[in-house]
Amino acid sequence: MRKTLLTVLIVQSLAFCFAQSNVNKAAVLASIADQETNLIKMSDQIWALAETAFEEHGSAEILAAYAEQQGFRVSRGVAEMPTAFIAEYGSGKPIIGILGEFDALPGLSQKVSPDKDPAAPGAPGHGCGHNLFGTGSMGAAVAVKELIASGKLQGTVRFYGTPAEEKYFGKLYLARAGLFADLDVCLDWHPSARIEADVQSSMALVDFIVEFRGQAAHAAADPWNGRSAADAMELMSAGINAYREHIRPTVRIHTHMQQAGDVVNVVPDYARFWVRVRDSNRAGMQPVWDQVQEIARGAAIMANVDYEITLVSGLYEVLPNRTGGVAMHANLEQLGAITYTAEETAFGYGIQKATDKPQLGIDGSLQPFKETAKEPSGGSTDVGDVSWLVPEIRLSVTTAPKDTPWHSWAVVACGGMSIGHKGMLHAAKALAMTMVDLFESPELVKEIQAEFKERKGDAVYQAILPEGPPPIGK
Repeated sequence: MRKTLLTVLIVQSLAFCFAQSNVNKAAVLASIADQETNLIKMSDQIWALAETAFEEHGSAEILAAYAEQQGFRVSRGVAEMPTAFIAEYGSGKPIIGILGEFDALPGLSQKVSPDKDPAAPGAPGHGCGHNLFGTGSMGAAVAVKELIASGKLQGTVRFYGTPAEEKYFGKLYLARAGLFADLDVCLDWHPSARIEADVQSSMALVDFIVEFRGQAAHAAADPWNGRSAADAMELMSAGINAYREHIRPTVRIHTHMQQAGDVVNVVPDYARFWVRVRDSNRAGMQPVWDQVQEIARGAAIMANVDYEITLVSGLYEVLPNRTGGVAMHANLEQLGAITYTAEETAFGYGIQKATDKPQLGIDGSLQPFKETAKEPSGGSTDVGDVSWLVPEIRLSVTTAPKDTPWHSWAVVACGGMSIGHKGMLHAAKALAMTMVDLFESPELVKEIQAEFKERKGDAVYQAILPEGPPPIGK
């Protein structure tokens, strides 16, 4: 009898929690619908500004000001970055964070057109959709804030305005300042060509600059008096290319010859080489990084010049969290697919035609929940560093047609119109619904944290950053 009564009480309790969860999820969906006009406006404003790393003053202020209008406590200029900010509402535990990016990429200016047509040739553009990223995350944070304000949820929601993801990896400086230390769980999303709860990793990387300094001389009259810094850079490039045969298939080495003299008739006394090394994880990246530095030393010896290596920064791989991914996937199932108008579909076909891709249209369906691959498919993000400090729940949502080249004008075009807007609003809904789950279920938070601790093991996070402040204005 007692056992039967207990079972009935448990079932009733679970039914009440489920009903309450549905009520709260309906509320966040209604909030995002109410915010839709404002979210699209902010996204388009940030899209038009297209500000690059550490220059996102207007973009950051648009989001920070909106958060203040909604009642958040806003701290600007955090972690010594003028365009970084934190917006927080509520008090106590759990503390649930959400990340928002808003930086653009150089040289990708584009009109809202399915054909390549720069709005301002040579100017930046949002070729990774960060105008949508930051705005969608803000919409989710505001929706959850409203439930906290009404007493329907207890705890703290915290939005992180994170600049310079594309170049200087701003989240590393937030991490170094300890600004993720008290979070229970964090969420983020990224524009994509598909919808899925993202439980894949990313590539670790290190960025560094090699500078060679020699002796200038007249290239015809007395070249024997010169020691060419450009020779050293070319020798280093040749050394890296020979080394490529002997690295694992997962490794990537990128180089950019930034400077190698100014005129042809002077032996150049200065050269600057930007190098990036990636692998599936930091452990695999480290020995490659070490060897490339040795190649730089050897090149300097052969050219009889001096050299200096300056660390820019580096990234950890993403630490996936499948428990959080399951919760996200369940909410995506509730939301269903994104549907597109005939005009949007035609725009997508136009993008695919202009980029020489099969005309497959736009995929607004939910992808199956995937196994976590042993090796990531490519790409790196400073979200990886956050994921080693706090459990991270990740999401990808369609904002461009299938097979669209990322970091291209085509993504810019879609991010400034309704294809991108629909993806942004869908992401905001899924993020807010999953945050409701976290606030309502301490057990879910514990399970997510338990997986995080198991995956991290005994590893101690150490940021790959040089000493000193962020490289503002460099």
